[in-house]
Amino acid sequence: MDNLSLITNFLFFTVVYSIPLLYGTVGEILTEKSGSLNLGVEGTMAVGGIFGYLVGASADSLFLGMVFAFVFAALLGLLFSFLTVTMQANQNVTGLTITTFGTGLYFIVRQGVKEITPLLRLTKMKAAVNSLYIKGLSDIPIIGKVLFQQNILVYFGIFIALIVWAYLKFTKSGLRLRSIGENPAAADAVGININLYKYLHIITGSGIMGWGGFYMCILMSGDFAGSTTVINGYGWIAIALVIFVNWNTLTAVFGTFLFGLFRSLSIYNSGIAQAFPKVFGWLTAIPAQFYNMLPYAATALVIILASINKRKKTGEPAAIGLNYYREDR
Repeated sequence: MDNLSLITNFLFFTVVYSIPLLYGTVGEILTEKSGSLNLGVEGTMAVGGIFGYLVGASADSLFLGMVFAFVFAALLGLLFSFLTVTMQANQNVTGLTITTFGTGLYFIVRQGVKEITPLLRLTKMKAAVNSLYIKGLSDIPIIGKVLFQQNILVYFGIFIALIVWAYLKFTKSGLRLRSIGENPAAADAVGININLYKYLHIITGSGIMGWGGFYMCILMSGDFAGSTTVINGYGWIAIALVIFVNWNTLTAVFGTFLFGLFRSLSIYNSGIAQAFPKVFGWLTAIPAQFYNMLPYAATALVIILASINKRKKTGEPAAIGLNYYREDR
């Protein structure tokens, strides 16, 4: 492999690995803008992924897989909404419970299915997620493959991020949602249905997280065996990324790219070191486990820095994580 191909492939897979984080981050931003902190992203992605994949594989249909990934993940969002909005349960505890429940359900379903059909045997579904080719653009050196030869779920993820950004910034409903996240009592006073808005956006945000899990089941998993889910901590990284991108889904398109780069580096570090020994030769001296640790270490660093730098103005909703009691208004 020549150096140009190496760089191209490295950047290409950086994008591939960043997209499930984008789905998870966008879904969590939509949830948090309503003032709800959902720590159940990991479990939600796992449930959306496994059920979406099983339905999609059974019907050999990417569309049905997407629909059911959204629906099953959204059901967990409905459960979270009922417990935290209607029953006023603690959001942190409920979110952790959703992760535990979702992860457990993933393993129960995986064990209960005799055979999970691999993507290679799914003719229509595999064809639907093949890399696209855009005449002219795809032939541009490096950026042609990186930006214009991705699969449809990559472009769909970016589209969803842009739609949510525009919705929050420019629409009346988006403004109302942000006002609920900042000051639910004031929003309630002007007639906004707090519970309805919270339910709708938590459920929708959870459904988007489910697409991230579905993406990982299709494009980032060799099989479903092992002692961990295919999500493998990406849900927790997505929660930290919300802080890293300052609750902005447009920024998330670029912010998740950095974490995808860490994952891609764990695969291509030796190739880069051999191709550019004078500049990156030192990469081979670092243990392979360090590269696998990088995304999680960066996640911890983001949280630490956010905790230290509390004075800096951020896009964090002022009422996040706080249950709203109308009687206290």
